[in-house]
Amino acid sequence: MSAAVGVAAFAAGAVVSLATSWLLVSRLERVGERLGLSEALLGIVAALAADAPEVTAAVSAMASGEQRLGAGVVIGSNVFNLAALLGLGAVVAGRIGLHRKVVLLGGTVALGVAGVCLAVVLGVVPPAAGCLLGLCVVVLYAVALGVSGRSLARLRVPRPWITWLQSAVAEEEAELESAIRPAPARWPDVVVAVGSLVIVVAASLTMERAAAALGNRFAIPEIVVGGLVLAAVTSLPNAVAAVYLAARGRGAATLSTALNSNTINVVIGLLVPAALIGLGRPSGQTILAAAWYIGLTAAVLGFAYRDRGIWRMTGILVIAAYVVFAASVLGLAYAWPQATRIAILAGLAVAMVFAAWLALGRHPDARDNQPGPAPRRPARPDRDDLVRSTPAELSANGSSPHTARAQVTGPSLPGPGQESLLAGWPVRKLWVLGLAASLIVAAIDAALGNRAILIGLLIVGPCCVVLTGRWVPTGLTGLWVTGLAAALGFPDGIWGTAIFFTWLGAVAVVALASTAAAAFIQTFCPARLR
Repeated sequence: MSAAVGVAAFAAGAVVSLATSWLLVSRLERVGERLGLSEALLGIVAALAADAPEVTAAVSAMASGEQRLGAGVVIGSNVFNLAALLGLGAVVAGRIGLHRKVVLLGGTVALGVAGVCLAVVLGVVPPAAGCLLGLCVVVLYAVALGVSGRSLARLRVPRPWITWLQSAVAEEEAELESAIRPAPARWPDVVVAVGSLVIVVAASLTMERAAAALGNRFAIPEIVVGGLVLAAVTSLPNAVAAVYLAARGRGAATLSTALNSNTINVVIGLLVPAALIGLGRPSGQTILAAAWYIGLTAAVLGFAYRDRGIWRMTGILVIAAYVVFAASVLGLAYAWPQATRIAILAGLAVAMVFAAWLALGRHPDARDNQPGPAPRRPARPDRDDLVRSTPAELSANGSSPHTARAQVTGPSLPGPGQESLLAGWPVRKLWVLGLAASLIVAAIDAALGNRAILIGLLIVGPCCVVLTGRWVPTGLTGLWVTGLAAALGFPDGIWGTAIFFTWLGAVAVVALASTAAAAFIQTFCPARLR
């Protein structure tokens, strides 16, 4: 497979897989509603459908004998999910409010599965035994979410435990009901769901095979291809969904999306194929990723329980931790001098920062600020009444014809000077910051010449501007960084080569994904854009 064909196949597989997974999620939710599933079980169904790209890519890699690539996709996706779903969600929303019982219920399952994952990767527990343990945890969790209160009462379990479990499930379902409650499915929905599943699987297989071929061609380590590239690309649907739910104030739904996604990834994408195919010898890179996965999960859950949610500063810390994780993976993969020692020290440093923040950084409003849905806007006057009102009547009611016309037609499109998703940050300020950051990266890359290729860091531009929640500035920034990437091929001395088209394609895919995410937020979450 040539480099150009590989890049095209990867980009096409990624776009088709991610786009179709949204359709699959919506139709499977309708099927679950038709079957009478509870809101919590519907959340698991939605996570399972959204995880189709990750699971398919991981299983395909492991079936092809590339165990490190498959394990990297699963574990790397889970670390990315914690940063993108919960970290970025908290940054965008300001705070993801959570009930402590919901944190304990979902967190116990998530930590249990993460512990099994680490034990299997270390070789302490055989893959078959780990698969059995993981399936038991998931089945017990699904039973607890799906059975009624009377059925729980029949179990030979202490009464206080049953009461606590019923209360935790009720609190979680109270928020999930308005977040994912769909219309009951019809026969066309079933057909669309089956067709979407086939398309997602086929596109994900194409994407994984193309990424593996490109990695082999350019001698890119499997842990980098799987744990960083495929992990991030296949997790984008979950990330966009979680940011959308967090911005709407649906904390339990956001946490459920992140934790259920990680649990399903490990059990179906790693433990089941490992039990059937094998996982190979323990790898230091995979062990590092698994250790980061369980450690970051524990840290996020600790913050969520302490503060009854995840605040913006905590989200920034989680995102920064992911950057350290990615740098550690790259260092070990390319065997940089003292990489192992530096990776261990970096992990310990991050753990110390989290421990200090847990001990000293309690948010002053954590005790009084209870989780709940975002406040509703005041109801608008009836449209027909405003249209029929005369100017005199409008003046008597304290409204002008111009105000009434604005209420009828709706708000005007936001301009670049208005607020972004980050409180206190105007759209224009974030836009300029993204453009300037990418320009600085380009200047440094051009100055270094062929001694360092920094084209991949240009994605800082669209990743920054996507926080404006507007697709126009994000799309323009994407075009800007794509043009910079193309121009940097000359000073880097790689113009027209395969590695040049690989970097150019990667920057273009991120720019396109950022624009799509901004368009989604602007269309379906306009309340956050003031």
